[in-house]
Amino acid sequence: MTMVVRLAVAWATVAAFAVFGGGWLGGLAAPLAAAGLFAWLFSVILWSAFGVVHEAEELADRLGEPYGTLILTLSIVIIEVALVAAVMLGAKAAPTLGRDTMFAVIMIVMNGLVGVGLILGGLRHHRQNYNLDGAGAYLAAIIPLTTIALIIPNFTLSTPDGSLTVIQAVAFSILTVVLYGIFLLLQTGRHSDFFTDFVKPGALAPEETRVHPDAGRGAILRHSALLLVSLLPIVLLSKSLAAILDHGIAALGAPSALGGVIIAAIVFTPEGISALKAIRRDQLQRAINLCLGAVTSTVGLTVPAVLAIGLISGQRVVLGLPPAQMAVLAMTLLLSVITFSRQGTTVLEGAVHLVVFLTYLTLIFSP
Repeated sequence: MTMVVRLAVAWATVAAFAVFGGGWLGGLAAPLAAAGLFAWLFSVILWSAFGVVHEAEELADRLGEPYGTLILTLSIVIIEVALVAAVMLGAKAAPTLGRDTMFAVIMIVMNGLVGVGLILGGLRHHRQNYNLDGAGAYLAAIIPLTTIALIIPNFTLSTPDGSLTVIQAVAFSILTVVLYGIFLLLQTGRHSDFFTDFVKPGALAPEETRVHPDAGRGAILRHSALLLVSLLPIVLLSKSLAAILDHGIAALGAPSALGGVIIAAIVFTPEGISALKAIRRDQLQRAINLCLGAVTSTVGLTVPAVLAIGLISGQRVVLGLPPAQMAVLAMTLLLSVITFSRQGTTVLEGAVHLVVFLTYLTLIFSP
């Protein structure tokens, strides 16, 4: 019943903006009207994102790991790319939006979500274990992906502002996609066991790795269709939300990076809640698959998408981070290697990640 109501509200909103959206978006100069439209769209898109996550989790239960988590992370990235593309293709150029959104995702997931999750898991379960091979594989992909996308552009000689030449943009896009593709082959092929919990001989598989008893083709097709019809309204409404978001940030004189934070929050709130629930159930491996998988797919797919939009539309795309944010990114990557290089996590690791996240938030408003 909840899914029916959610879909009805989402598609009714799509219809309303298709008919009246031009007039509504033309009256954004009125603060109350703009705030009301933003609250409406934000709520509908976020609620629809919860629907996407729910259907992806249903597929995860039926397909088992790592395929279920992969479907979830790819669905979330589609939402993110749609929102970023809508803002970039809007009336006002946003050269740093892709960078700000990717960086916000990395900080929210690898510091905020991981920090809160490890604190809650440590308080509830004291020490939680996971598959070291899987965490290592994620970090082996995340470190070069983030370095190529967010740090190297600052040190090239061809451009002075963290942007890329056409040759660099094409080459970096290809390299990013190839690396992500190799990672997917590993994740879904011969090393898929890296992303599941170890099971002792003769023991039952952990709950999150068992295939759902209702795993027939009909159930999989039904939930796949529901996932698509939950995802489409988000894509269709993203342009309207982008126009309001762009206007609001300019009117308030807020930092431009705030747009990336809002998009990241919309996209990853449902997935973050799923990860925290998994941690409370002592399913740390599933939470790691969600968190680190989200970062890997975000950088691996958003970079080529953003660069392609820039090349097609003729917009300048700035990927290189400012110096202070580069330092925070380097600290995050180093800290993550330490956190996920030994078996078992405690409250201490969570507290340290959370401190880094709060440092990132401070730098947004006081760079």
